[in-house]
Amino acid sequence: MEHDRNLPMAFYTMGIACLFLAGFFLVVLFGAQTYRSTVSGQTENNQSRVLLSYLTTCVKSSDSAGAVTLSKEGGSQILSIADGDSGYCFRIYWQDGCLMEEYGQAGGEMNPAAARVIGETESFLVEEIAEDTFVVTTDGGRVLFHMRSRQADVREGSR
Repeated sequence: MEHDRNLPMAFYTMGIACLFLAGFFLVVLFGAQTYRSTVSGQTENNQSRVLLSYLTTCVKSSDSAGAVTLSKEGGSQILSIADGDSGYCFRIYWQDGCLMEEYGQAGGEMNPAAARVIGETESFLVEEIAEDTFVVTTDGGRVLFHMRSRQADVREGSR
């Protein structure tokens, strides 16, 4: 008879244990979902920053007089960045939702088959807002850069 009286207490104890276990699994499930969305947002943010940082680095590494030119070909803007005095240049342009980079002879014909994808973006707009000052706009934001080569030439000439 004592065994019959302990049976409801055993069910009660098992019920509470199951309730705690279900609560634990819900917390883990919600935590994993929150973590996944946080990582996804962080990845998108990093991708947009990488794209703009890469463009800035390319331009700044070739900071010489006339190194950066802006042209249009087939309705697409092409940002050309001279590779020093080698006679070659990097051409950056937008095609099919991706920002492309091609390395080729300056003034030569474009070769889209040799281009590589820098990153994904739905927009790419380059504006020269002043002499040697450019604004590049992509989905990730805007970046402003100013070529300092003329300032260096003026300083050297004044010595």
